[in-house]
Amino acid sequence: MAGLINEEDLATVRERSRIDEVVGSYVTLRRAGGGSLSGLCPFHDEKTPSFNVNPARGFYHCFGCGEGGDVIAFVQKINNVSFSEAVEFLADRVGVQLRYSDGGGQRMEPGLRLRVLEANQQAAEYFAGQLTGSGALPGRQFLDSRGFDKTAAEQFGIGFAPTGGRDLGQHLKARGFTDAELVKAGLIRENGWDFFQGRVLWPIRDAGRSVLGFGARKIFDDDRMPAKYLNTPETIVYKKSNVLYGLDLARQNIAKKSQAVVVEGYTDVMACHLSGVDTAVASCGTAFGDDHARLLQRMLGTGDVAGGEVIFTFDGDAAGQAAALKVFKGDQNFLSQTYVAVEPTGLDPCDLRIQQGDAALRELVGRRVPLYQFVMRNVLAGYDLDRVDGRLAALRAAAPLVSSIRDESLVLGYIRELSKWLGMDPDEVRREVKVTVQRRGHQAERKHDHDHDRDEALPGMPEPKESLPVPDPRDRRLEAERGTLRLLVRAPETFSDGWNGLTTDDFVHPTYRALFESVLAAGDGPGNWTQRILHANPDPVLEQLLVTLAVEPGMRDATEGYSREYSSQLRVLTVSRQIADLKSKLQRTNPLDDRPAYDKMFARLVNLETRRKELLTLATGPAI
Repeated sequence: MAGLINEEDLATVRERSRIDEVVGSYVTLRRAGGGSLSGLCPFHDEKTPSFNVNPARGFYHCFGCGEGGDVIAFVQKINNVSFSEAVEFLADRVGVQLRYSDGGGQRMEPGLRLRVLEANQQAAEYFAGQLTGSGALPGRQFLDSRGFDKTAAEQFGIGFAPTGGRDLGQHLKARGFTDAELVKAGLIRENGWDFFQGRVLWPIRDAGRSVLGFGARKIFDDDRMPAKYLNTPETIVYKKSNVLYGLDLARQNIAKKSQAVVVEGYTDVMACHLSGVDTAVASCGTAFGDDHARLLQRMLGTGDVAGGEVIFTFDGDAAGQAAALKVFKGDQNFLSQTYVAVEPTGLDPCDLRIQQGDAALRELVGRRVPLYQFVMRNVLAGYDLDRVDGRLAALRAAAPLVSSIRDESLVLGYIRELSKWLGMDPDEVRREVKVTVQRRGHQAERKHDHDHDRDEALPGMPEPKESLPVPDPRDRRLEAERGTLRLLVRAPETFSDGWNGLTTDDFVHPTYRALFESVLAAGDGPGNWTQRILHANPDPVLEQLLVTLAVEPGMRDATEGYSREYSSQLRVLTVSRQIADLKSKLQRTNPLDDRPAYDKMFARLVNLETRRKELLTLATGPAI
């Protein structure tokens, strides 16, 4: 872990990263009036621009799909990367050297990450240039034997590490890199020798196409390194548990198609992409793990279990079955449906393409079966289904798999399939699955009771907060609340010190009220106005509302009079509610039984009516 990004550096990155320039490198923006820019949304298909950018406030929002946020959020979404990766991307773009801290201590020397990335990029260019030399003939022959021509090599940036031993280090040091920088980048060893020698190399890039490291294959029999494949050692930018080869090429297609195909090697990724399976990725130098799963889920970008699919390619042998079972154990990391594409002949995707062509590879992915089904068939294979006790034991082993299926619409079909495989009555299978679900429920209740008892033993633990409801922007009854908040967010300078007399009681909707409370709590301090509002209550619903209000059209140039008119309209509504409540109470009060109370309420009613007339005089601007 690199630690937390220094707050000052984070603020500098935000300040220097103009959202119109960053978004403009992905989207064609045109002036939309009121200082805003508009264009076609990059996150969903549309013909009429509904994507708005407000450079003054530093926010973007799409009124078509609802996506919105600041410049960091945009980079996260467009590049499918984490918050820290987005900050690092922007920092490199604007030349900020990030500092990382953990309890205040610096964890990385300033500028090192940027220098490592620069060294990796130049190394990738050097290796690619070496592939055409005479010494790289064995490398070109290897690629040709795997069905890859010069065009394919250039597309994937494949290179060759010379056999000299110090060629890369000398090349990069001549361009200003120090030994220490190259060692920390994993490009040379402590003794000065190149880390990669006499091998074919694949550059491993992140979603933003920065070169993080390399994967290298052995092609010479006298290679001193016995491993067939060799990867860049762990560095400040290369963590093998957090990188996937091919992600730079597959990123947009994964998000667009809501599909990811996971294969086992570099050549398999190449074969898939060249065959039209352009969502393929592979882990680098390690087995596919939980971090890879979470990374892919971010790429898919959907919380709908039926909204995407992850397809693993495994051989039909024992090793492939074991790999599938391992993936199944970590399947809870996916919200998407998980599938297995099995090649019965044992060919990997690259060999399948060589022997049977591109169409065969596409068909392999097309023949995918649900991971649960694949695992269940393998579980049943371990029991003697010709015996009654064997079938019962197999059912009890498979029932937990069926009961764990997230898509409830598939459960009934799986029960029928399982009963067919077992040769048992579907009702009997259904009962056993039901018993398993109930047993799991009892276990969950016991765990809940245990957790509750533990929480009671720990005084001071806060109750979980309920999420705020999302207000409907089309609700005409709340137009005054929304319009007033839009002014508070975008033109706070047009309000008096007391916010024109507004109080939390003026806001009926709980989310609008919460946002006004954040406005009251924002005060003066570091960061711009909208950042201080968010800091007062970093609720995701409030953040999205704030972003929307910051870029929402329909507001004329704000003046003190305009804000006073809007505030007065909102206060008129508050007084009107108070009058209605008081009239209702007066109707329920008998003046003969409690004359003093009745007279007091009547006097208050007169005062409220007078106050309402005064506010109506001020509220002569936009209609409610």
